[in-house]
Amino acid sequence: MTGGREMSAAYCLAAPASPLHGPYHDEEYGFPARDESVLFERLILEINQAGLSWATILRKRDAFRAAFADFDVDRVAAFGPDDVARLMADPGIIRNRLKIAATIDNARRIQELRRDQGSFAAWLDAHHPRSREEWVKLFKKTFRFTGGEIVNEFLMSLGYLDGAHDVSCPVYARIAALAPPWAIRR
Repeated sequence: MTGGREMSAAYCLAAPASPLHGPYHDEEYGFPARDESVLFERLILEINQAGLSWATILRKRDAFRAAFADFDVDRVAAFGPDDVARLMADPGIIRNRLKIAATIDNARRIQELRRDQGSFAAWLDAHHPRSREEWVKLFKKTFRFTGGEIVNEFLMSLGYLDGAHDVSCPVYARIAALAPPWAIRR
């Protein structure tokens, strides 16, 4: 975990006491998800976290939701130059032109995955299991602004890779009971 996000054991110890990190740690991080807007949101948040702290992203999460049409892939894919200008002027989000362009382009790529695979979740499932290195290569080939840490955190946050929680964390047991993708081998 980079940008101020501690390794899983430390995060599992510190996050529950935090009003900012606690809800994410306890109810979202590492839990399997299939909803396209949730998958897209996680990808956007991880991309925007690059070089920053996770606390910054969590504080700005509602602003991201508003700026990026509730993470509706089709609406974001339709964004044009006026939307980019609006986003670059929005102090509530990370105003990085490369990250904004990647978000819009990645929405369009998810539309392509939907046409080819049925859904973003189905695309992820079709490529599971893979090593971290194989996932990173696949994401770099498919999406923009998806380096190793971004891909790793995205996949851990959705249960495709293990490591979001320390095995002694009570949340780990809750997630394991849901049979996340990392626990299922083909």
